Amino acid sequence: MQIILLEKVVNVGNLGDVVKVKDGYARNFLIPQRMARRATAAAIAEFEVKRAELEKAAAAKLAASQAQGEKLAGMTISIGQKAGVDGRLFGSVTNFDIAEALTKQGFPVEKAQVRLPVGPLKTTGEHAVAVALHTDVVVDITVAVVGEAA
Repeated sequence: MQIILLEKVVNVGNLGDVVKVKDGYARNFLIPQRMARRATAAAIAEFEVKRAELEKAAAAKLAASQAQGEKLAGMTISIGQKAGVDGRLFGSVTNFDIAEALTKQGFPVEKAQVRLPVGPLKTTGEHAVAVALHTDVVVDITVAVVGEAA
C-alpha cells in the first residue's frame, strides 16, 4: 500500500515521504496512530498545504524531547524488589516498573519508550537501560535494583 508519512517512522521514512509498506502495517498501525495516510492525489495535495505546519510541530516535539533527554541523561533510579540471598529477584523488574518510577520522579515516560537490552531485569545491582524519548533521542539511564528481604 502506498502511504504518505505524517511523521518520522523508524525503518520506514521521514515526514512527507511517500513509501510502500505492507497493507496490514499501514491499516493496523500507521493509519490508526495518525502516523500516515493513504497516498491518494487528494491526500498528497492536502499534505503539501499542511507541510510547514507539520514540520513545525515535529521540530517542537524533537526540541522538547531533547530538553527532557538532557535532564534524564545519566540519571540513576532505584527500584526495590523482593530478592533471595543470592541476589536473584522473585519476579522481575520490567519496562512498566521503570516507566512508573521515572513518572514518579517527574519524567513522564511510557513503557514502550523503555528499552531493556536483554529483557526484564532478574538480578539485583545496577543495569544500563535505554529510554527512547523520540526516534532521534535515545538516552541511557542506570537502574539500581535493590533487594528487599523476602
